[in-house]
Amino acid sequence: MTQEKRPITADDLYKIVYVEEPRISPDGRWVAYVHVAPDKLENGYRRNIWLAPASGGEPVQLTRGGKDSSPRWSPDGTMLAFVSKRGDEDAKPQIYAIPVTAPGGEARALTEAPGGASAPAWSPDGKRIAYLAKLNAAERVAEDAGAPEAPPADKFEADQRKARKKHDDEQYFDPLVVERIPYREGTTYRDGRFAQIYVTGLGEEEKPHRLTDIDADHDAPRWTPDGKCLLTARVADLDVDEPWRWTRLYRIDAASGEAVQLTGDIESADHGPVPSPDGKWIAYERLPGPKSGNLSRLSVIPAAGGARVDLTAALDRTPIAFEWAHDGSALFFVANVDGVTPVYTVAPAGGDAALKLTGTIEIQGFDVSAGGDLAFAASTPLRPPELFWQPAGAPVDQGAARLTAVNAALLEEVIVRPTHDLAFTAPDGQQVQGWYILPVGYEEGKQYPLAFNVHGGPHAMWSAAARSMWHEWQFHAARGYVVFYCNPRGSDGYGEAFRRACVGAWGDADLPDLMAGIDALLAKGFVDATRMAITGGSYGGFMTAWVIGHTDRFAAAVSQRGVYNMFSMFGTTDIPIFNADELGDIQPWDDPEKYWQYSPLAYAHEITTPLLIIHSANDFRVPVSEGEQLFAFVRRNGGTVKLVRYPRDGHELSRSGEPKHRVSRLTEMVNWFDKYCMPEDNKDSES
Repeated sequence: MTQEKRPITADDLYKIVYVEEPRISPDGRWVAYVHVAPDKLENGYRRNIWLAPASGGEPVQLTRGGKDSSPRWSPDGTMLAFVSKRGDEDAKPQIYAIPVTAPGGEARALTEAPGGASAPAWSPDGKRIAYLAKLNAAERVAEDAGAPEAPPADKFEADQRKARKKHDDEQYFDPLVVERIPYREGTTYRDGRFAQIYVTGLGEEEKPHRLTDIDADHDAPRWTPDGKCLLTARVADLDVDEPWRWTRLYRIDAASGEAVQLTGDIESADHGPVPSPDGKWIAYERLPGPKSGNLSRLSVIPAAGGARVDLTAALDRTPIAFEWAHDGSALFFVANVDGVTPVYTVAPAGGDAALKLTGTIEIQGFDVSAGGDLAFAASTPLRPPELFWQPAGAPVDQGAARLTAVNAALLEEVIVRPTHDLAFTAPDGQQVQGWYILPVGYEEGKQYPLAFNVHGGPHAMWSAAARSMWHEWQFHAARGYVVFYCNPRGSDGYGEAFRRACVGAWGDADLPDLMAGIDALLAKGFVDATRMAITGGSYGGFMTAWVIGHTDRFAAAVSQRGVYNMFSMFGTTDIPIFNADELGDIQPWDDPEKYWQYSPLAYAHEITTPLLIIHSANDFRVPVSEGEQLFAFVRRNGGTVKLVRYPRDGHELSRSGEPKHRVSRLTEMVNWFDKYCMPEDNKDSES
């Protein structure tokens, strides 16, 4: 007997598995990938590496460390290098290698970097691995001086040494000396350590060798085909703030460490260099400007020197990942295009990009086999991420086979509502793309409350298959809401002019688009205009506060990790130049009136909508003081407001925060919606 399906709940977050980082074996027979599952007991995530047969069949679990990532095949396909954090909770991630020809063999640590290691890259001959490890200047001096290794210790001595090191690390920040911006990122403070490039052999007697010695973080290293050099990116000027905005490409000699700067255009930031397999070209991501709203370019330069070629300028869309064809004849790349993420190919000499793969999917990672097959992780409107395989030569919109079913058990249990397109016209005639989801139990002729989601960025792009929102939107629909979201002016995926349309006009440029979307949805007749809720995170939090400061058409609002005071955001965020750029390249001392004009706090006294504010204590992108100020302004003016403040988490709370915090956030949000949007007899506080 078939079990009747049930509505999805907030707690189902613990059951959703993610597939990440697909990597095809050199012989094209296997796809290694990272299997990510929430761990309710440990309030974290288990990450292990699995192998899926490219031809179909049951995947095989390769590692069981629980904190494994970044699988990288050796050139002969016999081993995988990966990054793992094994041991106790204070252990640092290291580079490991594991044999693949005999699955189940022991993984062996190749590094013992005190600050951890990452970004492994095999040399072409398979005898060496390059990687990144963080050290400060004093640690580099000690390493170069050949500081003697600690003698073997028994457990008591090892524990004492570990406790002493932990104490020393804690005292490093007492006091914290700040000289540059940023001094904190993610959820941690910078400690003076910078990512340096190392090379190590595979033998136990072979010691890692550091190639770089500079107070700058390096991009993940990539070997040149001859194995003589490594490509990377870093800043040229060590004194600049926000260094990721000023990076240049470098070639590092693998023997001597001598660095040669390859790019130097002051008007762009260059990242992620990858050499072509034939050694003729270097592909990389180039961000012109640096100005907010500009589209990045997939660019190439001749390896021997010469003029740059921007391969995606004519496409007028953002490339978000790229890989070389194995013969170097073309680059495969994923782009944000009109609410989907298709794969294109383009020749390194330039020309039109050719569509390789499309569909209503959101691709989170892909790889290319020697024969031109594609392995990719992607979500769809009806399914969280899975691993797929598209053979070379298959039609662009069909032929991809699903290799995993990591969410099959959950999907057999819960109701998943389909997504519907809603294209509409803004007041000035601009076409805008949106989508809606009807609630579980929907009956034609009835009206339902609305959950309106506004995206962040502001230059993000919603899609019908958005991985980060699949569970949240399905949960809202399960609780009886029509779900609506769209891509207003400022969104990515519709060209640079559309993307830059909100620069210098936050709120003003996109508010008419958002309200036009609401009007278009109301015209369909199934939304009750008196029971509408609005929510959004980051820039979406800004827009939530902006909207309810300019209109009272919403019955409830949930503003998350938002920017509310452009002055304080400029002085406390880890990306202050972003604020200045987004206001039209204006510093706060040049035009303080404009900074206040585009601060939602300036209109907080107009807010009558019941408001829930959600923020994380360790959010260094949009500090928690933003949420605290909005709470104080609305509260002091007599408004209905509540602040939920999450410890330990940062700006990524909703996507990768502590699972229990993510479930709590969803529950707090929908309960706030219910309080003001649901009739008394329909309210349900079940999570």
